[in-house]
Amino acid sequence: MDEGKPIEGQVGDIPVLSEPPKRRNVVFFGEGGLRSGWRLAIYLLIVGALAAAITLLVVRIFGQPRGVPTVSAMILQELVGFAVVFGAAVVMSRMERHSLGDYGLPAQQLFGGKFWLGSLFGLAEISVLIGLIAAFGGYSFGSFALHGNEILRWGLIHLVLFTFVGFFEEFFFRGYTQFTLGDGIGFWPAAILLSVGFGAVHLGNPGEGWVGAASVVLVGLFFCFTLRRTGNLWYAVGLHASFDWGETFLYSVPNSGVVMQGHLSNALLHGPKWLTGASVGPEGSVFCFVTMGLQFLVVMWLFPKRETQKSGGITSPDN
Repeated sequence: MDEGKPIEGQVGDIPVLSEPPKRRNVVFFGEGGLRSGWRLAIYLLIVGALAAAITLLVVRIFGQPRGVPTVSAMILQELVGFAVVFGAAVVMSRMERHSLGDYGLPAQQLFGGKFWLGSLFGLAEISVLIGLIAAFGGYSFGSFALHGNEILRWGLIHLVLFTFVGFFEEFFFRGYTQFTLGDGIGFWPAAILLSVGFGAVHLGNPGEGWVGAASVVLVGLFFCFTLRRTGNLWYAVGLHASFDWGETFLYSVPNSGVVMQGHLSNALLHGPKWLTGASVGPEGSVFCFVTMGLQFLVVMWLFPKRETQKSGGITSPDN
């Protein structure tokens, strides 16, 4: 049959002609519809447009920000950041006819068991990491910097901050982006690309270095591993939030090169950079790679490998 010619058919005794199905442009469309690369590009354009509009509005109202932002400003920044990346995913879910839960944060598991389990092991990891550094003479708790009700107040403030950090960073790097890119090139190739991007972004933090950035890449791969094994991001969000809270508030050491307002003690890191991470903080320590290796083993134990996985391009066997 010649392409473009009408197709002859018959309804009862009456012959009819129907137009052949139109072929889609293979550059833009595959068997499942619009290709994943174009969907991801649309998502990032929406995120960029929303972020630019909000930034312009903030600058017009409050002027150009100067100096290190306050903790309250950082909370607002992380909250708005999550609203932007999640809001763009809401738009895409309508276009793609997907449930929002497919992108890693199913509402029915909001602050459920996986979140609290992740929180427990996040706090355990930073405690083991600080303990290893201290065992080799690289950490001192120092005197208390906060007293009385200020301990509870700042502890809760930092908990709110790092919960939003967990939501924003996990969803942006391992939510819609992982789901869509994984749909196109496979789960683990997407995880590697996005984890390298995760580490590169952290290089922009004050005092960050290449060892710290490399450990962040490993952290990103670990969070992708938790997504693969648990089926969603709730474990990763809880672990991310509690690790950062323990590092910044409880043990009062630099977090990606930043010592924040309202830390619990006047802690000190002293010793070689390989041990303490120096100005970067514990994520620049060689022991960070040890504790991350332990975290992989913990997740393998808690969430045994399943025949099929769900999320981030996720209906194929784990491999």
